[in-house]
Amino acid sequence: MKRFFALAFTAALFTSCNDQGYTLSGDVKGFDDGTVVYINRIDEAIGFVKLDSTYIQDGTFKFKGENLDMDLYFIELDTIQQFAYPFVMEKGAIKFSFDRNNPDSVKVTGTKNNDLMSAYNQEAHSIQQEIKKYQEDNQERFVEAQMSGDQETMQQIMDELNRLQDKFLDQNINFIEKNKDSYISLLLLTQLAMTDALTSQEIKDHFNGFDLEIKETVKGKEFAETLKKIEESEKEREKVAIGQKAPNFSAPTPEGTPAFLHDNLGKVTIIDFWASWCGPCRKENPNVVALYNKYKDSGLKIIGVSLDKEREKWLKAIDDDQLDWLQISNLSFWDDPIAKEYFVEAIPATFILDENGIIVAKDLRGSELEDKVAELLK
Repeated sequence: MKRFFALAFTAALFTSCNDQGYTLSGDVKGFDDGTVVYINRIDEAIGFVKLDSTYIQDGTFKFKGENLDMDLYFIELDTIQQFAYPFVMEKGAIKFSFDRNNPDSVKVTGTKNNDLMSAYNQEAHSIQQEIKKYQEDNQERFVEAQMSGDQETMQQIMDELNRLQDKFLDQNINFIEKNKDSYISLLLLTQLAMTDALTSQEIKDHFNGFDLEIKETVKGKEFAETLKKIEESEKEREKVAIGQKAPNFSAPTPEGTPAFLHDNLGKVTIIDFWASWCGPCRKENPNVVALYNKYKDSGLKIIGVSLDKEREKWLKAIDDDQLDWLQISNLSFWDDPIAKEYFVEAIPATFILDENGIIVAKDLRGSELEDKVAELLK
């Protein structure tokens, strides 16, 4: 399932020299004369760091400076972070307007990236409000459908919600594609890279399409290093891809004896990652038991790799669920080395191997799993 995000300009992005200076002029309502206005920058360790200050006079204020790094900064009104608004520090005349009685009226314009950020935020806010309204309007209807078991209505509501979320994702992608010379696009891509909304190849393609000026920024170089790590991780993941021979591993059985994968292969072998504390795993276990009992005499073997951390609970679950196949565990929870080697990030997770130990399928359940086992045993 895709994970979506609301863009929040709350972290430093990149730095580059600005040797032509800037002005930041503010037009504000609802604040007394003498109210202090600060320019802040985010420090990841301590939060806001105040860099400069001035005072409101007759509803206006003004900053002027030179040689500040291009970055994301914040205007803070009256030392109340409730009134802290992001802007891009860059050369030119930056204009800020805000009405305390109408917070949604805030605008930061006047320079290239601030104009782009303002346009993006306006469109994003509209989509987010549309999503919020849909959720509010359909919450009661969804609960009623859930209680009555009306799967069709539940699916209709979720399909529409997914459509609206895709609309938000599309806005971000369209912005990136149209603004390859904006560091805001780099920020958006950075956040998308932390979700599964885009594939790693799509992320790399977007980044490679950025102007050289963006890729040569500090943040751009950091992102390039991140992409290298992603590529290295993908190479490691290829070792457990479909078509590859499953890497051998070992772990203690309940009796404390080491058991190895390659010593326990059948005509078909299922590596089943599970745990006693995993509700979906326990719910699936009866289906796996039925499958095992049906095909064990034909050559099906299962190796249960538990991510438990308490031996007693692991053994009790084996007994309670009548898991009669080979069970092993390092009792290491998510630090389990086998799970890490196989890049298991959620359970239940299954790898289906043929008689040669080649991975032929992953994460099949129910009828799909049985059909695959039956096919391989023919």
